[in-house]
Amino acid sequence: MKKVIFEKDGRIGRITLNRPKKLNAIDDDVPGQLQDAVLEAEGDSDIHVIVLSGKGKGFCGGYDLGTYAENQGENNVYQGEKWDPLIDYKFMWDNTQKFMSLWRCSKPVICKIHGFAVGGGSDIALCSDMIFMEETAKIGYMSTRVWGCPSTAMWVYRIGAERAKRVLFTGDQISGTEAANMGLVLKAVPKHMLDDEVEAMAQRLTTVPINQLAMQKMVINQAVEATGLSGTQQLATLLDGVSRHTPEGHNFKKRVEEKGWKQAVKERDNGTFDWTKNKPFSK
Repeated sequence: MKKVIFEKDGRIGRITLNRPKKLNAIDDDVPGQLQDAVLEAEGDSDIHVIVLSGKGKGFCGGYDLGTYAENQGENNVYQGEKWDPLIDYKFMWDNTQKFMSLWRCSKPVICKIHGFAVGGGSDIALCSDMIFMEETAKIGYMSTRVWGCPSTAMWVYRIGAERAKRVLFTGDQISGTEAANMGLVLKAVPKHMLDDEVEAMAQRLTTVPINQLAMQKMVINQAVEATGLSGTQQLATLLDGVSRHTPEGHNFKKRVEEKGWKQAVKERDNGTFDWTKNKPFSK
């Protein structure tokens, strides 16, 4: 079964994350399949716009902690005590660039978020051009509390330094309504209106010549890239690896192995565990 599906629907290319039983979590295969789908849509001369969505309960639950954290031993995300930063950087930079295929694609990408877009799932979503979100859906990067740094660095480019700090210092998830109010996403709507809102925008863009859409995207993206986007992403990707291999990062990995990722993530997000001392906070 393909983990990312591409479908052509007239002038619309539909890309769907397809691991619903795993909350569309990111594993070793998802980034490459996502990029392949983007390139297929970009290469089709009939397609004017791409709609990106996820199957099941939500858009994307981030990196697959069952694969990368719960299982004992080394993997592409965690190398243990003998961490080689360049090996880690190569893997994560490759993923970052595959997510950024959405940004680089000459055709507009509309992301539809239902349920949640968290961790690496928010990285994917924020590489899109426009985001529509359910009012009650959640977006956030909780692993900034321990074991992560958003490698695409798109938070600061969308909402500015202070609001980005508000979200990333705390690791809080925010609702679609709050995300729209701070300018992180284009629009938040009630659940029953999400599909119609996305379809209306997609159909509107199908009436514009492909070359016109590409030129507008090129100019706008260049304005962002001129501020140093690539360099910021390189630093963020490097620090993402560092964050997983600090003393606190090692303790989080051990906790996941011992208690399971659900409990460790709950302790991390609720702030009930001291990762520096590797024990619960005293009451």
